[in-house]
Amino acid sequence: MDDCIFCKIAAHEIPSTVVYEDDLVMAFDDLNPQAPVHTLVIPKQHYANIVDGVPAETLAAMTHAIQEVAKAKGLDDGFRVIANTGAAAGQTVMHFHMHVLGGKDLGENLL
Repeated sequence: MDDCIFCKIAAHEIPSTVVYEDDLVMAFDDLNPQAPVHTLVIPKQHYANIVDGVPAETLAAMTHAIQEVAKAKGLDDGFRVIANTGAAAGQTVMHFHMHVLGGKDLGENLL
């Protein structure tokens, strides 16, 4: 999509702090972190959300990227993964993405 900021980041048209990248997905640090570690994992192809027909291969690549982010960021004690779906759930960029949050105790903190 021409006006999607995450599509532009995936195409390297907008700079970001890339944590992980392969042919299908990219992980980069959030510009407005809600935790000491806040990394976004996105598919390079545009999907509006997790229920927008995302192929199994892409979902598997996203899972692998989450593992790589956790390793790279030293999240050995645990982390949270969130995928907001739709504006009513808090999704502000309508390009499917998963938040990887950690680096502090998130046990009682709901986002």
